[in-house]
Parts: sequence; C-alpha cells; structure tokens
Amino acid sequence: MIGGGTTFGLYVAGRFARSVLVVFAVCVALLFLLDFVELMRRAGEKESIDTASVALISLYRVPALSERLLPFAVLFGAMSSLLMLSRKLELVVARAAGISVWQFLTPPLLFAVLLGVFTTAVYNPVSAQLKVKSERLEVALFSGTGGGLGGAGEEAWLRQDGEDGQSVLHARKSADQGLTLGDVTVYSFDRDGNFQERIEARTATLKNGRWELADAEVGNAEGAIQHFDSYFVATYLTPTQVRESFASADTVSIWQLPDYIALAERAGLSATKFRLQFQSLLARPALLAAMVLIAATVSLRVFRFGNIGRMILGGVAAGFLLYVLSELAEDFGSAGIVHPAIAAWAPAIVAALFGATVLLYQEDG
Repeated sequence: MIGGGTTFGLYVAGRFARSVLVVFAVCVALLFLLDFVELMRRAGEKESIDTASVALISLYRVPALSERLLPFAVLFGAMSSLLMLSRKLELVVARAAGISVWQFLTPPLLFAVLLGVFTTAVYNPVSAQLKVKSERLEVALFSGTGGGLGGAGEEAWLRQDGEDGQSVLHARKSADQGLTLGDVTVYSFDRDGNFQERIEARTATLKNGRWELADAEVGNAEGAIQHFDSYFVATYLTPTQVRESFASADTVSIWQLPDYIALAERAGLSATKFRLQFQSLLARPALLAAMVLIAATVSLRVFRFGNIGRMILGGVAAGFLLYVLSELAEDFGSAGIVHPAIAAWAPAIVAALFGATVLLYQEDG
C-alpha cells in the first residue's frame, strides 16, 4: 500500500473483524435459543428433567452447530463492513488516494484466513469435546424416559455376533462415539438362529468384548420377564467398528481425525466420513477467504448509485448457492462418488475463482 494505505488497511481489518464477530455472535445466540426451545418441546412434561439440564445440553451442542454457520457469518459480516465503508464514501476516498480494491481487501482476506486457522485448530477441538459432553449428558438424563431428543448421536440398528450367538441391537441415543448407548433394545438369537430373548436396557457400554447393560428387562421366548441391574451381551465388535457405525464426525477433533482414519482403514472399514470432515476443516481458511471475495463483488457499489437492496439480495443469493454447492459436494463425497478432498475443496475453489473473476471485471475490466 502507498502513503497511509497501511493505516487504512488496519482500519478496514478492524471494521471487518468487528462485523464478522458480531454476526457470528448473533448466529450463536439464535442457534442456542432455537435449539433450547426444540429440546424443551421434545422433553415434554417429564418431571425428572429440569430446564437447567436441557439448557446445558443445548449450550454444549451450539459450538458444533455454529461451525457450519461460520462461512455465512464471514459473508454477511464482510458485506456489512464494506457497505458501511461505501455508504460513508470512505472507499471512494481510498480509491482517489490510489488504493486499489485488492489492497484494501488484503487485510480482510488475511483476517479471514487467520480466523479459519484458529477455528480449525482451536475452536473445532473445543466444540467436538463439548459435543461429546452434550451426548453423555443426554444419555444420562434422557435414557429410559421414552423417545429421545434426537441430539445424542443418531438412532441406529447394529447386527453383531458373539460367543453366545448373534444379536440385533437398537439404540435411540449414543455417546463417546458409540461406546455408550442409551435406550437400548437387544434381540438375541442362539447359534441355530432361534429367538432367545429380548432385552430392554437404560444404557449399554462396550467393555472388553461385551456390552454391559444397566437397568435391563430381559424377556425370554416363553414371555417371562426378569429385571437385572446389570446384564451382559457378548460381542466380537471392536471399538473401531462401533465408532464407524455410531460416531458422528463432528465429535472428533481435527487432531484426532488422522488416527480415526488410520484405525478404520486398518480394520478394513470405510473412513469416508472422517476423511471428508478432515478435508473440510483443512479447507476452511480458503472457504472463509472466498466468502470475503464474494462479499466484495456485491458490496463495493457506491451508495449514491442506488440498487443497494439488489446488492444485498445478490449477496444472500450467492450465499444460498454456495450452501447448495457445499451440500451437494458433501453428499457426493459421503456417497463415495467423488474423492473427499475434491468434495471438501471444490466449493472454496469455485467461490474464490468466481469472486476474483467478478472483481477483476468490475475493477480492472
């Protein structure tokens, strides 16, 4: 930059940082409110569940949820800061002083990249750990109450084999990457495939080649039912196999993902969802920088030229299209149609190329 360009660049970076952080804080607050209301609705009138516990579960869940909104917080924060600079004609003065659009966009781009690195290396591990805590708390509080909140893991069925024969396990909730399950139903069969017993348990924990069921009701083929404080079901499943079936990728931090991928591959299991999550986290700084370029394409028009509403609508449309592209790429990557690295990096690269091309046409064309 020339002359006072450095000072102006720091000023632009400060405005940009404040706008992004404010938008992100508002998104987090709205996420917490909506998630808390939804959890309270699903909890219903159960007297054993207090409001503070539900609020704590929601508080633990919000950081993981907010990671998906971070790119859009950067997009709308960048639009807000650039529109304010344009409204006050500060950008007009900067251009008259010889500062090009690429020069005053450099500080916001650097901030976006640094924000992406920080959220990937620091915020993501914290959010993953809090998500694990939310699942543990939900399993402890809501197991045995009937139904579920739909937040602790995904409801799943699992077919397994063990020393006593095969069994089918159904869990409405999961925590610790599937090593702890809640509201469990087990259908047990003998070696000849004949039905043996049905087990309803509050929780199940994988320990040394067996599921340890707590507060279990066991019904045999004749219909007799017995209650056991602790009951065991043998299994040949390993922790790695269970994690592959139940674990959610957002409960694993970026620093643990390489180990999870290696363990899954050594066990002969698909590690696609972990690979996709790992590549998406690595691509985050590039995606946030691309959002700044997209915001610049719709926010640099001088206010006196009008059509401000059209510019804002254009930014919203660009964000929506990028969201659709990201979701499609993620679906293709999860299904194995494209490589996880391509699925993760394609939205960032396409958005960056589009933003740079439009800016080149607008400013230098």
